[in-house]
Amino acid sequence: MTRGARGASAAALAALAGALTVFAFAPFGFAALAPAAFALLAWLWQRAASAREGAWLGFAYGAGLFGAGVSWLTIALETFGGMPAALALVAVGALCAFLALYPALAGWVAVRFTPPGSWQRALAAAGAFVIAEWLRGWVFTGFPWLTLGYSQLPGTPLAWFAPVGGVWLVSLAVALAGALGALSIDALEARRLRVAAGCVAGIATLALAGTALSRVEWSAPSGPPLPVSLVQGNVAQDLKFDFAYREKTFDLYLALARESRGRLIVLPESAFPMAHDEVPADVTATLARIARERGGDVLLGLFLFEPPLPGERWPQVYNSVVTLGTAPPQAYRKRHLVPFGETIPLQPVVGWLMEKVLAIPVGDQARGAPDQPPLAVAGARVAANICYEDAFGDELRAGAAAAGLLVNVTNDAWYGRSIAARQHNQIAAMRALELGRPMLRATNTGITSAIDHRGNVFAELPWFTRGILEVAVAPRGGETPYLRLGDAVALAAAGMALALGVASGRGGRSR
Repeated sequence: MTRGARGASAAALAALAGALTVFAFAPFGFAALAPAAFALLAWLWQRAASAREGAWLGFAYGAGLFGAGVSWLTIALETFGGMPAALALVAVGALCAFLALYPALAGWVAVRFTPPGSWQRALAAAGAFVIAEWLRGWVFTGFPWLTLGYSQLPGTPLAWFAPVGGVWLVSLAVALAGALGALSIDALEARRLRVAAGCVAGIATLALAGTALSRVEWSAPSGPPLPVSLVQGNVAQDLKFDFAYREKTFDLYLALARESRGRLIVLPESAFPMAHDEVPADVTATLARIARERGGDVLLGLFLFEPPLPGERWPQVYNSVVTLGTAPPQAYRKRHLVPFGETIPLQPVVGWLMEKVLAIPVGDQARGAPDQPPLAVAGARVAANICYEDAFGDELRAGAAAAGLLVNVTNDAWYGRSIAARQHNQIAAMRALELGRPMLRATNTGITSAIDHRGNVFAELPWFTRGILEVAVAPRGGETPYLRLGDAVALAAAGMALALGVASGRGGRSR
């Protein structure tokens, strides 16, 4: 086999490893595939003859992972955004190619600075991969979807590293297990049975450490259980922003609110998809009265329009959650916006182009302040987050520290009947485990769910149905290490793995 053919075969295997990794995440849940697929990638990196080949293998892995794992973005662009199908495929393909640059960077670093077939390369590969994942989570506002650690929920031993160092520490544990797996394969091929046994022992040690961490309760109840009604309106996306459907929307949510039994009633993101001053006064008054009759409150998703900034023509638009009921009026404004969906970079050129090819309602919003206090409602303190914000654990820490409950309101109807909603629910579960707080989710079409402080979904509504999820959840207090330190623990551990691999591998590389 020629060198080019070998390279193509290796890249195909790397792409296959990336695509198989998608099945480790929700809704499939084959968690063991994540370390197994990374083991295949690490095994290929061990044989890479140059940094360029290592980068190419990483890129192929990323292309397989994101091509298979986030292809649902085409639904939002084409079906609901009006973008031509061919252009939507090109746009999502370009995004996947960009995201694949991060594992490519990890492969380049690991191969460039360590000798082939060595434990140093395996260790550096695990550390570099996690650091690249972290970079993907914040560069250009970040896209942390399909971070390796999410695959371990619910309930695998490695998931319990989350309260200590967040999802990226779980990713590091997965990557180290995969790297040890790759080393054990090489050791078995060379009949070095003691080395292979040591690698297996290392994997077992990671699992045992996670099992031990599962016995630690980082938080404790801070109040009695609160009855909560999570409302799933199931309004079709093509009707949601239709002006003619507004009256039906009001009637729908008023009826569901009357039917609910909770002291806290949570409606989905942009349940009323309009400016706050366009909502009839009798509608908000009725919602407030329903809540007051129970001594509670309603959390309502809508858009707050505020005066323009000095020198600007147009008002500021905030995707928001507002309170109605016994508590004083409060609002949470979304702070982390989706690029090209809620905020348009490089205005006005890109904005003009987006208007020509994409019809996203309320597509240029303002960012809420990063230090917004929790909402004091129904006798509890609630840290709200909207849609995509729950993918950024470090940004939720401040609110969670001052609150006993997390509430996410979202609208995943943009992505139809794809795997996106299940992936999103798994991300929310990771936030609950990291922060030691229950997470309550009210969504338009699903997945509306209640998640305990250990990341377990204990109640949910069927997908694409109209209904109310009635739960009782006790607020919790206390701090997990992640709540206190954020991503620093994971980054320090990944950095140490990379530094140790590179520093100890230099001599072998030069020789």
